[in-house]
Amino acid sequence: MDRFDGSPGEFRNFEKADFEADWIKVAENRLGQVYQVKLKPLRIQCALKSLDTMLYANNIYRRIIEEASSMAKVKFKYIVSIYGLCSEATAMVMEYMSNGSLNNLLASHTLMWPKKFQMIHEASMGMNFLHSMKPPLLHLNLKTSNILLDSHLHVKISDFGLIHWEAGMNKKSFIESLAARGNISYIPPETFTQSPDPPGTVFDVYSFGIVIWEILTQQKPYAGCSVTTVLLQVSHGKRPSVELISEQRPHECDQMICIMRQCWDQENKKRPQFLDTVRKTEALSEVLKIPGPILLPNSDGGQKSDYPWLFSPKHQIALPELPDLPSDDQHAEDVLLSLLSKKDFGSFRESVRKEHIHIPFSGEKSLLHYTVASGDAESVEHVLSLGAQVNCTTARGYTPLIVAVLKRHHDIISLLLEHGAAANLGDEDQWTALHFAAQSGDDRTVRLLLDKGAVADAREKAGWMPLHLACQNDHETVVRLLLSRLSEEAVGEREAQGRTPLHIASAFGHLSITKLLLSQGADPNATDFSLYTALHLAADEGQNRIVRHLLKGGVNPDSADIKGFTPLHMAALKGHTGICRQLLSNRASPDSKTLQGWTPMHLAALRGHEATVVQLESQGACVNARGMNGWTPLHLACHQSEAEVVARLLAAKADPNVSEDNEGWTPLHTACTSLSLPSVLYLISHHAAVNAVNSGKASPLHLAAKHGSTPIIKALLQTGADRTLLDSSGSTALNVAQRCEKWDVVKLLEL
Repeated sequence: MDRFDGSPGEFRNFEKADFEADWIKVAENRLGQVYQVKLKPLRIQCALKSLDTMLYANNIYRRIIEEASSMAKVKFKYIVSIYGLCSEATAMVMEYMSNGSLNNLLASHTLMWPKKFQMIHEASMGMNFLHSMKPPLLHLNLKTSNILLDSHLHVKISDFGLIHWEAGMNKKSFIESLAARGNISYIPPETFTQSPDPPGTVFDVYSFGIVIWEILTQQKPYAGCSVTTVLLQVSHGKRPSVELISEQRPHECDQMICIMRQCWDQENKKRPQFLDTVRKTEALSEVLKIPGPILLPNSDGGQKSDYPWLFSPKHQIALPELPDLPSDDQHAEDVLLSLLSKKDFGSFRESVRKEHIHIPFSGEKSLLHYTVASGDAESVEHVLSLGAQVNCTTARGYTPLIVAVLKRHHDIISLLLEHGAAANLGDEDQWTALHFAAQSGDDRTVRLLLDKGAVADAREKAGWMPLHLACQNDHETVVRLLLSRLSEEAVGEREAQGRTPLHIASAFGHLSITKLLLSQGADPNATDFSLYTALHLAADEGQNRIVRHLLKGGVNPDSADIKGFTPLHMAALKGHTGICRQLLSNRASPDSKTLQGWTPMHLAALRGHEATVVQLESQGACVNARGMNGWTPLHLACHQSEAEVVARLLAAKADPNVSEDNEGWTPLHTACTSLSLPSVLYLISHHAAVNAVNSGKASPLHLAAKHGSTPIIKALLQTGADRTLLDSSGSTALNVAQRCEKWDVVKLLEL
């Protein structure tokens, strides 16, 4: 039997004598126990997972033994490493994960959204790696208790390869074996059918969808339901409730929920491959990739889609569509619609009869709706003369007048109004004809409607008035028309989120409308329900001319939103350097802090906006301001590997040796963890202490060794890094490199 030679990187068959005597049981379930053990003579920690042969069928256990060598060859950052077997203990020897399972963590700790997104992405990376093997390695046992966590709460997939589908296997026994493991909530619906198809990669994708739900909600799926109930619900397309995901979630979470739903789709062919999921979760996790629970304003993504309210309230329009030419067996009503489609209006008027007027078409449309849509005023008048109801509505609430407005048939609009069309009838979303006309900038129709009694301040269901829509779409003539019919107070009316017309015009950069609203008495300091002023939104969207005009109008440059962000914070976060200059020149406070203590300088450094950092510093911003947990802008720049910002901050006298409050990390610790060699070199050149230790007594050399960066280690050693320093576990940097299997680093440190 092979004995352990000191390297867990190769597969071995261990004996009990290879481990020190103090085995610590860290987990136990009906399938076995997990012990924390130490290998002689290096005292390297491993996990020893015993396999209960009473619960594992003998043939399965034999196959595990046969395949353990192949499983041990699976080496990836997000996969738990298997070192070998210990036949004496009927156990597998694996990488030790100090923070246990994700299942336990979700039950015991409240995770911040950035960490949740990171865990989802890392788990998708691990599963994509397994599925990218030739042939794909199916997990078939994916659940939160089989996702383990290292000392820094990074996830790794474990227990892959323990379940197999054999040709001819009985599906019922397969399901029973999964249910015995507590996996019933993770089994896709096709497994419960009579289909003989074996489980494929989409089996794991479904399980991953349930895992995403658990991470987002930190709850157990189908809690309190019996196995039979879960089976029935899943078979009928029911899934864990999305409503259990907190409403106080970042907007990116909606995209993560979409990914989750795709993964657990009832039709397995519609589920995405993990490669696609990796790309999507990476994009989402990068948006929230920030140190600690930093609260950023809702606009942090940088796209207008991050402000749902910047677009008109969601409103799908379905106009009556005329059919193609008729076939011989079509009914009279189909023939009439076809005549309209061919624009044979004379034949249409000759053919239409009174009994046709009230025939219901699809979607509860009437013949009048189709006639209006055709655009022939004479035909519309003829249909009305036969008794058509001028205010009839479709299933979605469209009146003939709304159809005419959408089509811009001005003569028909006038005709309908003369026949008593109600100007203020709204559709199912309470959009009136005036809303549609204002949105499209049809000032002729707006004037017609207003003259016929249309209510200028009518509101649709999201609280938008026609004035809001005209301001959004830069229709100045319509804005003037509406203001002439509104009271003086209406210029400050708010929609459902509290935004005034000035908020909307400012965010979209419509300068002439902004000036017009201010001249009509709009309050430049009015706030919405998040306490954003128009200046916040203009600064965030990079609307330089709007910012300049608002500042001239006396707006408060230091107004803070509900999270403590001022317009300067918004501009700094987005890198709008010119706007920062304007704000600071108008006495905006350069060092104002959010509720979590972040200054504009912190946010500019976080996002790598070098020019903005220079601008802020030149106008008096402090480069050594301390935010949450004592993080300085230099810490954030090092964390994000923004080397040019690091250089700028150091040139501006940023302190390279300041320690953050939580774990005592200096910027050099952070740069070593982020593997940013240029940042390390800049820090060293500015006399950063290479032997500073954090609260765990780890030096920058320890961290560089852990992450395997030989260039950084060389730079540290050349600057006097002490390779004999011991961290709180009594390890040197060499010990750390050995434990983390960074063999290039081991060779370098052994020199």
